[in-house]
Amino acid sequence: MYGIVNKGVQSLVTDNWGDEMWSNILEDSKIEVDLFLSNEIYDDEITYKLAISASKLLDVSVGDVLYEFGKHWVLKTSIKHYGKLMESGGANLKDFLINLPNFHSRVMLIFPKITPPEFKVTQIEENSLHLHYFSKREGLKEFVRGIVKGLGTMFETPVEIELVEDRDAGDDHEVFKITW
Repeated sequence: MYGIVNKGVQSLVTDNWGDEMWSNILEDSKIEVDLFLSNEIYDDEITYKLAISASKLLDVSVGDVLYEFGKHWVLKTSIKHYGKLMESGGANLKDFLINLPNFHSRVMLIFPKITPPEFKVTQIEENSLHLHYFSKREGLKEFVRGIVKGLGTMFETPVEIELVEDRDAGDDHEVFKITW
């Protein structure tokens, strides 16, 4: 993953629990990187180790860490680094979600070596849709759930997220029913 992801994890931790907690997470994870560069590519294992150490030291599940990171990613990191791109995604939650499959195509212009997930939208209704999430990376469904929750906050739209298909249950990808 690009360094901007790990910098986002760092921002989540320091904004909510301080610099000392971030130092403790780095030490616990045994990662020997003091400064992440946004445009550098780092092994995915580093990000997973950060999430696992944060989970341990904050005494919450890894899923909770990823969920909070998803919200933080939308409300802090994305707005700060991709402001115009976020604005172009849609004027409301529904439009943004419908346009989400095209979002990473635009991000690839900024980060050409990115290995993005793929999204597909089906069953579009007045107040709901199904968001399909495909990724070679496992264990990030709570991050996606956090992203959707963050988008709801960004668009001032209460959102409910139900996992209706799950790789952990034998499906080939995750499907979220999103209702607003």
